[in-house]
Amino acid sequence: MARRFYGIYRYTAGEFLFSFFVAFLFFFFVFFVNQILLIAEEILSRNIGIFSVIKLLFYSLPQIVAFAFPFGALVGALMAIGRLSSDNEVLALQACGIPFSRILIPIAVLGVVFSAGSFIINDIFLPLGTIKFSQLYREILYSNPELELSPYSIKRYQSSTIITGAINKAGISDIVIIDKTPENDKRIILAGNAQLNKLEEQNGVISLDLSDVFVQTFNKQKRNDFNYLSSEIMTYNILLRDISFSMHSPGPREMSSRDVKSEIDKKQEVLDQKKYSNLVKTERAGFQTISEYYYQASLPAGSRNPSQLVSDFGEFDSFLTKKITDRSLQGYLVEYWKKFSLPFSCLVFVLFAFPVGLFTKRSGRSVGFAVGLLVAVAYWGLLFAGQTFGIQNNSSAALAMWMPDIVVAAGALVSALIRFRW
Repeated sequence: MARRFYGIYRYTAGEFLFSFFVAFLFFFFVFFVNQILLIAEEILSRNIGIFSVIKLLFYSLPQIVAFAFPFGALVGALMAIGRLSSDNEVLALQACGIPFSRILIPIAVLGVVFSAGSFIINDIFLPLGTIKFSQLYREILYSNPELELSPYSIKRYQSSTIITGAINKAGISDIVIIDKTPENDKRIILAGNAQLNKLEEQNGVISLDLSDVFVQTFNKQKRNDFNYLSSEIMTYNILLRDISFSMHSPGPREMSSRDVKSEIDKKQEVLDQKKYSNLVKTERAGFQTISEYYYQASLPAGSRNPSQLVSDFGEFDSFLTKKITDRSLQGYLVEYWKKFSLPFSCLVFVLFAFPVGLFTKRSGRSVGFAVGLLVAVAYWGLLFAGQTFGIQNNSSAALAMWMPDIVVAAGALVSALIRFRW
């Protein structure tokens, strides 16, 4: 009996692995082509060496594999079970007295293996690849400013607009920068020449060394009031997150789960301090309001000053109703739970695929592939919706990221109840 089950395990696992390999290659190709198109738009259209482009693509592979693994497991399991069911092999095994659990065991074990592999890739290789990607991109950018700043063009970032003249390896000539000062006044910077600064300690920042500089600032309160200055040199910084390739400044998605958790603890501590400070101010304002109330009540009716009481109560109400939140912390929490929910979906997907695949009566692989694509799109939509909702509405990040897995698991349970008539 043990040898017979071993043969069934090996046969079922081999069927699943073959289907997984086909599905994985399909999703890998889709995500890889998408990455090529992104790089082509920003890099291949410039004069960049092909070897550097290949290295950039190589450093992007962990991100591609991290997403291809779960969806490959889903479609692969549906294709494998669908093929076994449509060819009546599952029926033949049942006729031999082999229970469904013996068919499920090797598929579930491989689901656990795929989940572990996906987590390792997402938690270790993805941050490493992003760091290497960022370093190489900076080197390319320093040697070729055209990568971000095209000659005789206008480039808009989040906080500034840069208008360039001619660009060559010596630098950028006749550059104009339009932005705002820390006081939110409009500012125009004109420079005869600009060069990229290569200081390595400026992590996350691209610096432009400007020469022959003229700066004019306009006062937003007084339209006819302006200031100007001239300088031989000036350094202008652009945050990497403002640049089109925002992925080059690693965020929580490109960090390991341990690093993300460390950042969450720091941000949570700062948020708790802000909440405590607001609580103290609320108590003080409440005490002041009560004191003012009794003080006003003790005065004769003609000498009371209700406006002061209204002012104190308004200050108390503003502190009481003030919501202390941190959108950045919420974003880190969402990405932290996503690092666990997405890899774990490999196991959830194969458990979903088993009862669903058994419904297939013909063209098992084709039907499984089509159903898998539909479920993958639905899961992706739920994941994106949960991520957006979790950040914007300050709701439970864990629930937002685990909800797609919960929905698929519920679908697996319903399918199993219908298929096995429990």
